[in-house]
Amino acid sequence: MNSADSAPLELSYDFALDRDCKTLSRHVLEHLQSFGPEAQDMSALMTRIGLAGKLIARRLSKAGLVAGALGFTGEINVQGEAVKQMDFYANEVFIATFKQSGLVCRLASEEMEKPYYIPENCPIGRYTLLYDPIDGSSNVDVNLNVGSIFSIRQQVGNDPDQTGEDLLQNGHQQVAAGYILYGPSTVLVYSIGRGVHVFILDPSLGEFILAIENLKIPQHGPVYSVNEGNFWQWEEALRDFTRYVHRHEGYTARYSGALVGDLHRILFQGGVFIYPGTIKNPNGKLRLLYESAPLAYLVEQAGGRASTGQRPLLDVVPDHIHARTPLIIGSPEDVALMESFIEDRTRQAEEEFALKP
Repeated sequence: MNSADSAPLELSYDFALDRDCKTLSRHVLEHLQSFGPEAQDMSALMTRIGLAGKLIARRLSKAGLVAGALGFTGEINVQGEAVKQMDFYANEVFIATFKQSGLVCRLASEEMEKPYYIPENCPIGRYTLLYDPIDGSSNVDVNLNVGSIFSIRQQVGNDPDQTGEDLLQNGHQQVAAGYILYGPSTVLVYSIGRGVHVFILDPSLGEFILAIENLKIPQHGPVYSVNEGNFWQWEEALRDFTRYVHRHEGYTARYSGALVGDLHRILFQGGVFIYPGTIKNPNGKLRLLYESAPLAYLVEQAGGRASTGQRPLLDVVPDHIHARTPLIIGSPEDVALMESFIEDRTRQAEEEFALKP
């Protein structure tokens, strides 16, 4: 054996950590380039969100084997929708995870009529967590992908009436947002305004480990994701778009009934997700604060776009905490294409109106 063969392998402990286990909390601190109070808070917030994701993923992995995971509770939420067992469980998980944290003064979700206040946290908790505990919960009973969506905003004022009126701000006021996708692996995607980063839960470590840093959405992609079962309830502009993609090669329809799963595909492959208004629901069904705005924030950080069809989604100010809005989101070229059909129909309507006697 020569000296080269007997030389020790020169690997540092730091190399092993960088290669194998850059955790979520470590990643946040590195990106903020600080160990000050705000950076520590943000790292702790993301760690708590990750913990909620682990608990929900564990429950979903046993769905059908444990009581209270499948089916409906018999309750109706503030949206007038039947509450599924996993909606209720996941909502309780987020509350329990943050109740003893000292980080947030309140939580708000689509499952609760008013924000949930944590009085013992309010003197020091500087943040509000908004979330959709289970997106696509109709998929749970048939074992398809579901997700959780989250958004973090800085606490503004004391909100003495506990109505959440100070949350009626545009999406630019978010300080962090992301989602957790529960599928073959559990994936957490987040942004704190410094790019979009993808983590995968390693069950052997019990940690979310960095998989992709600074994810960028393709400028254009083949996927269009929309519920075409509502075709005859749409405005004509969206029907024009749908006819266009049907007649041109290179497009493929992908729609799962779970916003997080469909958007995750588009982030990686490019394309556009559309949830429009209909005759029955003119503003669509997606909640601005808990679904549309967080995902718009995330997608724009990845180089994509999000729109209502009339204006940028992040510019929209809700008139109440459960406000809904149409959503067009994804690759910039594909969002622009959809908007062009809306602009054409708007122009035609204006010209027809001008010609009327």
